Amino acid sequence: MSLLKNCVNRCSTSVYKLTTSTLKHSPRISLFNRSPHRPYHHSSLVGQLRIKQLRSSSPYLAPKNHPSILRHARSIFIQTEPTPNADALKFIPGRPVMKSGSREFLKGDDTRSSPLARSLLSVEGVKSVFFGPDFISINKESEVGWPTMKPEIYSLLMEFFSASDRPVVQEGPIEEESGPLDTRIHDDDSEVVAMIKELLDTRVRPAIQEDGGDLEYKGFNEETGVVQLMLKGSCRGCDSSAVTLKSGIERMLMHYVPEVQCVEQVQSEEEKMAEDEFAKFEARLRGGGKTVDI
Repeated sequence: MSLLKNCVNRCSTSVYKLTTSTLKHSPRISLFNRSPHRPYHHSSLVGQLRIKQLRSSSPYLAPKNHPSILRHARSIFIQTEPTPNADALKFIPGRPVMKSGSREFLKGDDTRSSPLARSLLSVEGVKSVFFGPDFISINKESEVGWPTMKPEIYSLLMEFFSASDRPVVQEGPIEEESGPLDTRIHDDDSEVVAMIKELLDTRVRPAIQEDGGDLEYKGFNEETGVVQLMLKGSCRGCDSSAVTLKSGIERMLMHYVPEVQCVEQVQSEEEKMAEDEFAKFEARLRGGGKTVDI
């Protein structure tokens, strides 16, 4: 047993001397001489050793072909312009809207021919949507503010015009590339009617469309000299529409066509019903809440 202990002690002493001798004659071992592929990560060394930070490699991002809808969305910039009507705004998508003529959709109208009109009319507060050659006019309820409506309207317009080049209104063979139907001159039109239509189409309509509106020729009574027009878009329900009708349109038509004596505004069926209901409401107020026949 004692012989075994002596052997172990001699071996330990030899190993110690060999290690000490190797450390004295070998280069100093430093953390800086370690392979850069085996860096230290111990928290106690942070801030004490100037270890060169390894560059983090970022993955190579190959170009990806995005859908065409995203490329088109970047090029669409929808502008808005105010109109004389505080409850109407003119939206300009920067591309053609109607190839020919114009269309208006009111709340409750059949919108199967225009998915965009159906979407816009579903926005809370929207009363009517008018599509012009290169703009869209939207009329709203007076109680609803534009700040709450604009984001949704912008989103719907961007989604529609970014998707494809589909028409705003799907028309049948009735719609042709020859201008609005109401002012189209027919063979059986008199010289006076043809002159009125030409003036409305070339002089009046462009000026009204600048304000986001439009008009529709409803007829001319040659016996009374009365021209009947229906105002659309931002001109619908505008306080200054009467001034535009009398001071602008009527004066010009009477100047160029002596047969014209007056210009009257024709209301749509919806507007007539709304005015009748409002008149009944006022009559009930005057009658102390009693129902009054008008």
